[in-house]
Amino acid sequence: MAVRLLGGERAPSVDVTPIIELERVSARWRRSFVPKAASSATDSIAIAIAMLLAYVLGDVASVPGQSRDNYLLFALCSIPAWLVVFARYGLYSSRRITSRTQEYRQVFHAVVVAVAVMMLAAYAIQVNVARRWLLLTFCFALAFVAADREATRRVFEALRRRGRMMRPVVIVGANGEGHAIADMLDSQPWLGYRVLGFVDDVRSSDGSRTVFGPTSMTLQTVLSTGATGVIVATTAIDADTCNDVARELVEAGVHVELSSTLRDVASQRLLVRPLGRYPVVCLQPVRRTGWRGVAKRTWDISIASFAIVVTAPLTLLVALLVKIDSAGPVLFRQSRIGKDGEVFTIFKFRTMSVDAELRLAELEAENEADGPLFKIRNDPRTTRIGRFLRRFSIDELPQLFNVLRGEMSMVGPRPALPSEAAKWAPRLRQRLRVKPGLTGMWQVNGRSNSSFEQYERLDLYYVDNWSLITDLMIILRTIPVLLRRNGAY
Repeated sequence: MAVRLLGGERAPSVDVTPIIELERVSARWRRSFVPKAASSATDSIAIAIAMLLAYVLGDVASVPGQSRDNYLLFALCSIPAWLVVFARYGLYSSRRITSRTQEYRQVFHAVVVAVAVMMLAAYAIQVNVARRWLLLTFCFALAFVAADREATRRVFEALRRRGRMMRPVVIVGANGEGHAIADMLDSQPWLGYRVLGFVDDVRSSDGSRTVFGPTSMTLQTVLSTGATGVIVATTAIDADTCNDVARELVEAGVHVELSSTLRDVASQRLLVRPLGRYPVVCLQPVRRTGWRGVAKRTWDISIASFAIVVTAPLTLLVALLVKIDSAGPVLFRQSRIGKDGEVFTIFKFRTMSVDAELRLAELEAENEADGPLFKIRNDPRTTRIGRFLRRFSIDELPQLFNVLRGEMSMVGPRPALPSEAAKWAPRLRQRLRVKPGLTGMWQVNGRSNSSFEQYERLDLYYVDNWSLITDLMIILRTIPVLLRRNGAY
C-alpha cells in the first residue's frame, strides 16, 4: 500500500497488514477475555456467598466435630475447582451458551459436578464437612449462579443494543439464506454480531447491503474491513469452495461459523458425527412420552392446583366485579382445538358483552392481526372490567381448571378456534401433537404484537424442540411479561 505525501512525492510502499492484524487481535482480546474474566469473577462471588449462607443458615458450627477452619479451607481451595468445572461445561464459551435455556442447563450440570467433586475431595483428604453444608451449598449455588448469569446476560445485552461488545462479521453468500441470517442479526443485536457485508461470486450489491467481492477475496475482505468473524451461508456456495474458504480463514485465526440450514431446530438436538470422511449432523428425536410425559403432567397438576388455591381470593373478587360490571354470565365458554384435533370447552372470565360473537362479522374489516387471527387493540365489545382483566391476562385464570381436567397444559401452543384451524397451512397442524397451553413461546415473545408468521414459527419450534427445561424457562419468563403487559389487549 503506497502513501502520497503532501508535496506530491510518493512514499515507499508500506505493508499495513501487521497493523490490521494487531488491531484484530486486540479487538478479539477485548471481546473474549474481558467478558470471561468478568463472568468468572462474578461466579466466584456467587459461589462464595452460597458457601457462606450454607454455613450460617445451616447452623453447621453447632454440629459436633465440625471446625470452622475446615469450611474456610474448603471455600478457598474449591472455588478455583468450581471455575474449572464451569469452564469444562462451556460456561465461559459464547459458542456454547447462546440461549438462556442452554446456559441454565449447563449451570445445573456444572453445579452438580462441582459439589460431587467437593464430596470426593473431602473424602480423599479426610476433611470432615457436614453433608448439610454440601446440600445447602448446592441449592444456594444453583440459585445464585443462575441469578448472576441472568444479570450478566442482561448487562451484555444492554451493551450490545448500544453497539458495544459486538463481533464484526462478513457473511459468505448473499442469497436468501445469507440475507435471512443478516436480517436476524440486525434485529437481534443482543446476539453480539454486527454484519459488515457479504462476499459472493454471483450476486452484487442490492443497495441495502455491501457485497465486497467474490468468495476468493474473503480473507482479504476480513483484513480490510476489520472483521473478526465470518458466517458461511452453506446453501450459497458449493462444497469445495466452502472447504477452501473455511480452511484459509481458520489458518489465519478468523472465527468461522457455518449454517446448518436447519433454521428452527434447537442446537441440543444436533449431534455432529463422522460418516466416512464427511462430518454429518444427526438430528435427535424429541421424546414426549415415558417419564417425561409423566413429569409434565405431574408438573401441570401441581402448579395448577397450587395456583388455584393461591388465587382463590382474586378469583372470587373478579367474579363479583364481572357480575356487577355488565349483564351476563361470569364465565365465557368457547370451543377450542386441543391435542390431536379434539375439541374441548375453554373457560375464561367474560371480558366482552354477551353479543360479542354476533358482532364479530361487522368488525372483521378492523382486524389488526394478519393470518387467520383476529385482534383489535380497542375492541368496542370489551367491557370496562374486561379491559383491565385482559391487560394483565387475569381473564385466563379459569383455564387452570382446563389444565386439571387434562385438556390443556401449563405450557404449550395457544388453544386455537376451529375457524382459525380451518385456515392453517398443513404444516401448522403439527402443533396439535401437544396439548395447548396456558402460556407458551408465543405468549412470552410479543403475543398480539407478533405477526402470524412469528406465531407459526414459535409454536412449531416449541413442538419440535420441547423439553422440561423449556417449559420451566417459559413459565419463569411469563411472570415479567404479564407485569409489563407486552402485547396484551
